[in-house]
Amino acid sequence: MGRQRKRVVTGEAPPPPRKDDKPSAFHRKEKKKKVDIGKVFINISIGLCIFSLIWFFYALYMRSSLAKRVVTLHPAAPVLDANSSSAKVSPERFWGSYRPQVYFGMKTRSPRSVVTGMMWMRQFTDFDINLRHTCEQGDRLQSYGWLMHDGTNFGVQEIRDNDFTLTTEFVKRMGGGHGGDWTWRITAKQHSSSPHAPVLSLMFYAAADTQGSLEAHVEEKTRLASITGSSEELGNFKITFRKPVTGEQSSAKYASYNYLKTLTPGLEKLTDIVKHSLNRRFVYSPSSGEKRHYIGVDVYRPPHHPNQQKPHDPRKESDFVVHQVTVQTPFQVEVLFESGSFSNRPNQLVGPILTQELDRRKAEFNAKFENTFRLESKGFNQANIKFAQAALSNMLGGMGYFYGQSVVQSVYNEYPLLYPEGALYTAVPSRSFFPRGFLWDEGFHQLLLSKWDPQVTQEAIAHWIDLMNIEGWIPREQILGDEARSKVPGEFIVQRNENANPPTLFLALQGLIGQLSANSDEKTFTFLQRLFPKLKTWFDWYNTTQTGPKPNSYRWRGRDKDTNLFLNPKTLTSGLDDYPRASHPSVDERHVDLHCWMAMSSGIMASVARLLGEPYEEYELTHNILSDNNLLDELHWSEQLRSYSDYGNHTQAVSLQQEKVYVPPGQPRHQFPVARLVRYVRKAPKLQFVNALGYVSLFPFLLHILQPDSSKLEQIFQDMRDPNKLWTPYGLRSLSKSDPLYMMRNTEHDAPYWRGAIWINVNYLAVRALHHYSTTEGPYQEKAAALYKELRTNIVNNVFKQYVETGYIWEQYNDSTGRGQGSHPFTGWSALTVLIMGEHY
Repeated sequence: MGRQRKRVVTGEAPPPPRKDDKPSAFHRKEKKKKVDIGKVFINISIGLCIFSLIWFFYALYMRSSLAKRVVTLHPAAPVLDANSSSAKVSPERFWGSYRPQVYFGMKTRSPRSVVTGMMWMRQFTDFDINLRHTCEQGDRLQSYGWLMHDGTNFGVQEIRDNDFTLTTEFVKRMGGGHGGDWTWRITAKQHSSSPHAPVLSLMFYAAADTQGSLEAHVEEKTRLASITGSSEELGNFKITFRKPVTGEQSSAKYASYNYLKTLTPGLEKLTDIVKHSLNRRFVYSPSSGEKRHYIGVDVYRPPHHPNQQKPHDPRKESDFVVHQVTVQTPFQVEVLFESGSFSNRPNQLVGPILTQELDRRKAEFNAKFENTFRLESKGFNQANIKFAQAALSNMLGGMGYFYGQSVVQSVYNEYPLLYPEGALYTAVPSRSFFPRGFLWDEGFHQLLLSKWDPQVTQEAIAHWIDLMNIEGWIPREQILGDEARSKVPGEFIVQRNENANPPTLFLALQGLIGQLSANSDEKTFTFLQRLFPKLKTWFDWYNTTQTGPKPNSYRWRGRDKDTNLFLNPKTLTSGLDDYPRASHPSVDERHVDLHCWMAMSSGIMASVARLLGEPYEEYELTHNILSDNNLLDELHWSEQLRSYSDYGNHTQAVSLQQEKVYVPPGQPRHQFPVARLVRYVRKAPKLQFVNALGYVSLFPFLLHILQPDSSKLEQIFQDMRDPNKLWTPYGLRSLSKSDPLYMMRNTEHDAPYWRGAIWINVNYLAVRALHHYSTTEGPYQEKAAALYKELRTNIVNNVFKQYVETGYIWEQYNDSTGRGQGSHPFTGWSALTVLIMGEHY
């Protein structure tokens, strides 16, 4: 047998494997490993791409979804039924003086109401055209306002122009299915000091608002005898213009007549259309007197600007009809509205029948007023009572019904959006300056109105709450419709959903709960049941979006961010605008007034929930925590100031100074920017108490958060009564006289607002709180009682005195002189003087 040969390994490469040779196991594993890693990498890459795409589209969806939330209404059933304001459901409130922005006018509580109103002007004056229509402070009327108004059936208003007085009266009569009839009576008298009897032109009008039609019926060539019309809400109707007379039983007076029939794209254009239809070609020729040319409505000619292209107005045009009567004072004229569905009308509501109905309504008003407020039994004289009646009547006569869309924006919206269309039945702060709804004002308004007519309060609160979006946010300023928007500067139109306003509607709800506890009322109970789902969301929105940096602390959002131009950046959302807060806005701020609003609101939420048999323990726990005086002291008591205070990034070393603008030598000055007043900070801010003594410092006392035996009450009473701090003979000033920012301008153009002036809403809260602590057992009971009596007397005496001297109730009062100042008439919360007089708290 031959022997097997041994394999010899040399440096040469091994021979190539045959095709049928298999690779070794090691090589197979290496190759497989490389393939697996590649596949994993590819799979991971694909997965990451898919995940990124999913995340991208999810983020887009979420942003889109979040962007839509700001304009998505709350899903709960509306508090009010859709037809709750209709003529069939609420005929007695269907027609009303729901146009507070005009001196005299009426409309229905419906989205597209036919509106009626009156304009006037004095003829043969040295002035060009002095047409009066919308309430304007620039008109400089001696006074105007409702002397009596019951909120439903009738009203009496007096308008004192330069040398004559117009008394406007209306009364309604129920009948038919469209809100019944009404009649106006306008009485004009010259002032005794006027050397000549003025000749006036009254212009009565009716205008459709995108629906319905109006037909003019002309007699004697130029006299508009009547208007007939129809609309969805009113059916058929007729408006009759009676001839002027010297008195109720007198014969007709000489008058000249004109009329206008045209179209309008919007209600905010009515004044301009009349102005651009006026012509001097008409002759006023009484039988005993010289012939004179006067100004009358003729053909409407839109203004033409040769170098400007008229912007297209896409709105549907509507009928607009004007009846002008020109007559010398004294005279009286009546306008009669008759509903076509009022089939069994006993007689026309004119002349002596109108007088009888007005007298009956006035007697009912006087009796109800005394029964409600008991001013006569409290020793007030007739002049005081007439003033109080006017204050209440102006708030009732300032109730408006608005319909339209707010303009809103959230952080998820690049541009503002239109809010869903909605209606709002609300009081307004001022017919001339703020003829629209304000959230924190409305709570104060309803404190007074709930005493007069709880049904009005329930409807107003329901309208506000039904404007809530899915987040629980309510736009704090309601600018609904073109007519309302025309009165608002552009920078205030957009409402942002992170911004709150003091939840004062809880104050009005507190009153309704008290009334319900005293008298079992099925309607109020049902109202609260329907309100509660949205009320919970509203409270939760505050309790989540307005929280502060520490547990159980709160911070207002929406402070001004341009700190360069403001001495102290405003906090409009707090309602106290330029009241001094931390000099440098930051997330570290804690606001004591908001803390107290939340303590009060949580307590009222607990009361409502308990009353309705709903879970209340969480609200009660929140109320107990926020009302804990030790927690309040820890978060807000400043030992340095010996008062409650905000906390934040703050320095007092700030001032407004003229900025320095460098102008190179030899260069003309006008080519460089105008020097502005800008803020200079002389010392860096730090986290500390703000130490501004004023209204904000009083909130633990104002909202009854302090226990009756709290030693802090003694210090608060001392500060309140100190003339160098808050006390004046006219009420409590808003900021201590010793504060560095007392009466300091906030910008070059912003005069001090909440920096010393006396505001009646906070003074009402102070009087109310003093009454509370004076009737609650505690060591400071007697001191509270003495302060209560003194402060109540000072407020009532001064507001009444200024009304007598100026003819107006004012927005605020000067802390040095007591003089009324700001917008007027301001029969929003300044009318709370009536509650102070009647001691209704």
